[in-house]
Amino acid sequence: MGTPNLLKDRGNILSQSGAARARPGFGSALLLALSLLLGANGVQAQLSLGGAPEEGIDQVLEDAVQDQVEEQVEERVLVLGAEAIESAVEDKVEDALEGEVEDTVDQAVEDTAQQQVEETIQEQVEEQIEERVLVLGAQAIDSAVEDKVDAALEDTVEYFVLDVLEINFESSVEDGVEQSVEETIAEVVEESVESVVEDRVEEVVADNASQEVEETIEVAVEEELAASAESAAEVQVATAVEGRVEEGVDEIMEMIEVDEDRIQKDQWLVMASPEVFEQLADEGYLFQTVSELPGMGLRLAEVAAPSSFNIATVRQGVIDIVGSDRAEVDLNHIYTAGIQAGESTGEGILPRTAVDFPADTEAMPLRIGMIDSQVDTAHPALRSANIHTHSFATAGAVSPTFHGTAIASILVGNGGGYMGIAPSSEVFAASVFEQDPERGEIASTVSLVKALDWLISSGVDVINISLAGPPNRLLEAALQRASESDVIILAAAGNGGPVAQPMYPAAYNTVVAVTAVDADGKIFRLANRGDYLDIAAPGVEVRHADSAGGFTSSSGTSFAVPFAATAVARLRQLQPADDALEMLCRSAEDLGPPGRDSIYGFGLLRPASS
Repeated sequence: MGTPNLLKDRGNILSQSGAARARPGFGSALLLALSLLLGANGVQAQLSLGGAPEEGIDQVLEDAVQDQVEEQVEERVLVLGAEAIESAVEDKVEDALEGEVEDTVDQAVEDTAQQQVEETIQEQVEEQIEERVLVLGAQAIDSAVEDKVDAALEDTVEYFVLDVLEINFESSVEDGVEQSVEETIAEVVEESVESVVEDRVEEVVADNASQEVEETIEVAVEEELAASAESAAEVQVATAVEGRVEEGVDEIMEMIEVDEDRIQKDQWLVMASPEVFEQLADEGYLFQTVSELPGMGLRLAEVAAPSSFNIATVRQGVIDIVGSDRAEVDLNHIYTAGIQAGESTGEGILPRTAVDFPADTEAMPLRIGMIDSQVDTAHPALRSANIHTHSFATAGAVSPTFHGTAIASILVGNGGGYMGIAPSSEVFAASVFEQDPERGEIASTVSLVKALDWLISSGVDVINISLAGPPNRLLEAALQRASESDVIILAAAGNGGPVAQPMYPAAYNTVVAVTAVDADGKIFRLANRGDYLDIAAPGVEVRHADSAGGFTSSSGTSFAVPFAATAVARLRQLQPADDALEMLCRSAEDLGPPGRDSIYGFGLLRPASS
């Protein structure tokens, strides 16, 4: 931005310098005028009082003065000026130019800073203004000199003819003329040298300054362009490398994680908006089983595939058509309710004793969603409970009821001498588990995604998920949609032990990971560890309803989730404008190392403090 203005300023200074070079003309006019004045005195020295008649004196004087002035000027200029002027001019010009130009050029070259250039320009502008004033006054001075010369000639002739005639007048006049001519020549030479030096210095300064600034700007621009190009290249390379690394990691993880017991064989899934499915259909993709997900505004397709298919290749094929981030493609993974420590013959700890909830919790009509197995609503502890159920398991499959019944009773049980945490709450229970002869109680990605969509549409405040398994792109996208719908998801951290890998969906950023502790605040021995843990709650020997009849107690991280889910739902109802999760974590009792840790997260749940 600053460069064009600077160059424009230089143009003004250079144009003004050209005008300044006209000054020697004014010096020549002044020399001629002085010579005329002094030359007249020499003429009068040859006249006598008894000369020509009075009536011819004027003509004689005029002719004599003119001739004498011309002769004196020519003789003095030729005698004194030729060698003196040439020598003086050469010496002074050479000395002045050599000294001034060298000093000025050196200074100009060394001082390339923009501030010095600006100061030099300002000084030059001031000098040019003064020179312009002198030039503009040249005509006025010339006119004044002519008038004074005429008047001086007339007065002087009159004076010497009528009043003065001295013997040594001629000598005096000659001395005066010589001295005057020498002084005039010196002044002219000085002014000429000064003007030449000034013009030369201005040219050198301007040229050097322009060259230095242009070189500086050129270097700066080149460096900036190089830096920008290098930075852009680095960003592009980093982005490309990151993308390739992520793709490679995903492919490797998929090969590692494709456990025959953790997927529905010969099947892959696509989840996207209706517009994307229409685009895929135009390209020849045909999906026999497509389910609508109105709560999320998406569609879910199940696709049969040969046993040798590669999911990464299939995913890339879809992305090539619709673009990235417009469709999710993955396997149909399997999830379990987790390893249980075994049923206890003891009474176990009652939910309302395990955690000190505020008294108002019992009467609050909270809206809680849960994804689990089928709930035995005929159990005495649940007969009066407000529970809405919907099954998303495979049609005709056997639906287990143990785990779902246990979690529902901890939440809203109220009967048979048993009371859950919030018996007045409304529960929406999505059944996703089915009995597999070889793998026990399992749930699929398809059933989980459909369950999430139903719960979002039901308008629940929180969702309790008491299962764990591998990561899945469709599940992650569905959880993100739930979070965007202002639904808080809480899930079991997993029962894989201290060295187990993170379990999903708890390890996703959109989910609150809950781990389990016993009545003394000690971590459950089979609980997962990891930096994804958020909160700890009672989950060891917790008493609950048994779908086979009566009551029993169980241990595991899934039994700790109902306590945290109820606490969050309560806070959301009481303080809907506040961040319930922040209040929950801030009020937790720090049990492990100071601050959040990989064993207890932020600490033990303390809803009474929040």
